[in-house]
Amino acid sequence: MLTRIHGGRVVDPTAGRDAIGDVWIEDGRVVAPSERAPDQTIDATGCVVMAGGVEVHSHIAGGNVVMSRLLLPDLYVSESAPNGHPFAHAGGSGSWIGANYARMGYTTAVEPALPPSNALATHLELADIPLLDRGGLAVLGNDDHLLQLLRDGEGKQAVRDLVQQTLAHSRGLGVKCINAGGASAFKDGVLKLSLDDEIPCYGLSTRKIMSALLDAVEEIGVPHPLHVHCNNLGLPGADDSLVATLEAAEGRRIHFAHAQFYAYGVVDPENPMTGGFRSAAERINAAMEEHPNATYDVGQVVFGQTVTISLDILRQFGGRKGAKPKKWVISAGDAEGGGVVPFLYRPRGPVSSLQWAIGLELMLLSSNPERTILTTDHPNGGVFTEYPRIIHLLMDAEERAKEIATLPAIVGERSGLPKIEREYSFSEIAQLTRSGPAKLLGLTDRGHLREGAKADVAIYRDDKDRTAMFSRAKLVLKDGQPIVEDGEVVAWFSGKTLSLDVEADAGMEKRAESYLQDRFGAGLDTFAVPDAAFPENTGTFEDVACRA
Repeated sequence: MLTRIHGGRVVDPTAGRDAIGDVWIEDGRVVAPSERAPDQTIDATGCVVMAGGVEVHSHIAGGNVVMSRLLLPDLYVSESAPNGHPFAHAGGSGSWIGANYARMGYTTAVEPALPPSNALATHLELADIPLLDRGGLAVLGNDDHLLQLLRDGEGKQAVRDLVQQTLAHSRGLGVKCINAGGASAFKDGVLKLSLDDEIPCYGLSTRKIMSALLDAVEEIGVPHPLHVHCNNLGLPGADDSLVATLEAAEGRRIHFAHAQFYAYGVVDPENPMTGGFRSAAERINAAMEEHPNATYDVGQVVFGQTVTISLDILRQFGGRKGAKPKKWVISAGDAEGGGVVPFLYRPRGPVSSLQWAIGLELMLLSSNPERTILTTDHPNGGVFTEYPRIIHLLMDAEERAKEIATLPAIVGERSGLPKIEREYSFSEIAQLTRSGPAKLLGLTDRGHLREGAKADVAIYRDDKDRTAMFSRAKLVLKDGQPIVEDGEVVAWFSGKTLSLDVEADAGMEKRAESYLQDRFGAGLDTFAVPDAAFPENTGTFEDVACRA
């Protein structure tokens, strides 16, 4: 069926489009304008037409996500759900995730922490999220097998083969590195780790582990750069960790997760023991300007109750005393470990307000929104359903000033946000939420509305109240089919799980089999993600090609 979306303001920065025009769709793809009469015309007069949103970093599946639901079952409430989805009405369920992303016009989301030892369970949860295409980033950097290879000096080829084998068996879309070596060091009593500190038992450092993974990702041709969660998240002086890690990449492609939590400078560099922190947003963006090989997502903080989820066991253990309510879970597993700690970002609280301001400052100072991706590190900085409000604050300086006026003076004393007059355009919002994350993930068929793109399209009524505008899309198409109308789900669509098209090296498979049998008494099959685990004839997975 040939469909014409007519009369809307089409915003596609990848094609230089921001004007009234049409978008043509056929067989689930965007096509060139046709001389044929359309079978269907969608009137988009008075609306803004964009590609479907792409989420690069949101914790939506996996063991810690399940634990967070058990720890705070009343945090999110599901309003509607499709038939046949287990636990569909549980707080923060797969259907809740899919429906709320879709209402905002998002059509793709990525879980950034896919532990290879728990890959099957994580993929089963991802597959339970309707309405979206989704994927996961395989986590490496604390697992004993990799650290053994590096300690024994086996060289780049062995590391590359292990990374490729891990991607193949976990069906990951990319590779995530979380405080490399930190979980291992924690088991030997280490409570703080920096880039060049020695990790007990292995004689390695975060720098050495991360560098090896950067090389492997490049050599394999993984489209998404190594996705890095640095040392010392959330601490005063964390900006030093991010800048040092950026320099350690030595020009290799690198992506920094939730940069807001690293944009914390010490208040007085001459006296580092001075309490609290100040914004380092200017420093972070200046460093990014000097290193075009790098990108970051923001991890914007929003006010209210949330729950923090991370495989960074060092930071979760350190943060447990701040739990609100006073309950938490810390686990030290074979590789990553991790923790679930409830947290309240206090409305009008000085520390929370400064964190809120720093995230906005990062985005408003960025000269390239396509390298600056909107996230809240859901749910760590807050729930992803706050994206429309964040967009509103980016686009409307007056609205931003009203909000700042209600906050403590520390926002102006320790950040530059109150002085920034910049307002984001629709094209910049599209870069921040569409073209930037799609490009970052190597998903060339989405994030834009050029010919050949997937017909994932979001249509919004143009409303000065940007929060209302982006909260409830007028119409959302997934593969050309309507799934949301006037902010309500009208058809439950089962998307695809995107995974990298790689094959494991036979020699490394044998080594991995031997290693796992020796360590666990179970081999690769135990940790695999077979098609047979998913409903027949659903075609759960879709391959994404490596870079040439």
